[in-house]
Amino acid sequence: MIIRSKAPLRLGLAGGGTDVSPYSEIYGGAVLNATIDHYAYCTIEETDNGYIAMQAADLDQKVRMKTAPELPVDGKLDLHKGVYNRVVKQFRIKKPLSFRLTTSCDVPPGSGLGTSSTMVVAILKAFAEWLNLPLGDYDMAKLAYEIERIDLGLKGGKQDQYAATFGGFNFIEFSDNDRVVVNPLRIKRWVVDELEVSMVLFYTGDTRSSDKIIREQQKNTQEGKKDPVEATHSIRKNSYLMKDLLLKGEILQFSKALGRDWENKKRMAASITNKNIDSIYEAAISAGAYGGKVSGAGGGGFMIFTVDPVKKLNLINALSRFNGKVLNFHFSDNGCQSWRISDNE
Repeated sequence: MIIRSKAPLRLGLAGGGTDVSPYSEIYGGAVLNATIDHYAYCTIEETDNGYIAMQAADLDQKVRMKTAPELPVDGKLDLHKGVYNRVVKQFRIKKPLSFRLTTSCDVPPGSGLGTSSTMVVAILKAFAEWLNLPLGDYDMAKLAYEIERIDLGLKGGKQDQYAATFGGFNFIEFSDNDRVVVNPLRIKRWVVDELEVSMVLFYTGDTRSSDKIIREQQKNTQEGKKDPVEATHSIRKNSYLMKDLLLKGEILQFSKALGRDWENKKRMAASITNKNIDSIYEAAISAGAYGGKVSGAGGGGFMIFTVDPVKKLNLINALSRFNGKVLNFHFSDNGCQSWRISDNE
């Protein structure tokens, strides 16, 4: 039996950082995101040789070991092992599992599109399909969050797991006691099309670990530093505005709010921007972009810009002098999916 799954990556449109603990528990968080047609993939092939083999094909990383109820988390494919360990423990899998697990992703890790969390969701979805685990969408996202943030101790927010699981345009609210409410947005088709044709997604050429940025954000919140905390308040407030503007189809005002979101985000932590990002942003604005921001925690990865569609090529040409590339995309309506095929096919 062969199990396959895929989970969509996301664009963080507004509210990023308000989903990070302890801010989300103290003040409440709110984010606006949308999934795109680029994915994290997972394949599980059942075997009978008494071994577990794991591979990240795009990263050229492999591990192989005898089947066991718990695999060592030692820096080698820890996301993969973390999902396996939690599944075996939480669902009390007694039968030794022998399988080959292979993953890949359409974009590099650390690129600001939620790659790590999306990969966890894709792997978890494949195990759920294989082992018939009783996981609804909220259960899936929450468990993926716990695996990444608690079991593996990786820093980050809460939005990515829910975006990858639910898919589409979502306005997600976070509060204390780990309460999460996903509000799927019913956006008119012409609005989605206009936003899509108005957007440029540019890869800066730099990947980054969000760990340092997240730690600084958390420290600023815990210490009650005035400017970073007030900036995060403004980002949360702006996310509600941007949600309303999107629902009304006011793309120009939405684009300007996107730029305000970036100005506030830079106040949250010193390492969110750098000279390269600032240069790219300035070049984009000079070429006619209405506004833009870094997708994700910051520090590198992908940048999102909005522009009048008739000036889109001018913007792309202006960005071409930087060491990066434009990624073509379409918005995706579906969340994570899984299916099974016979290995005889």
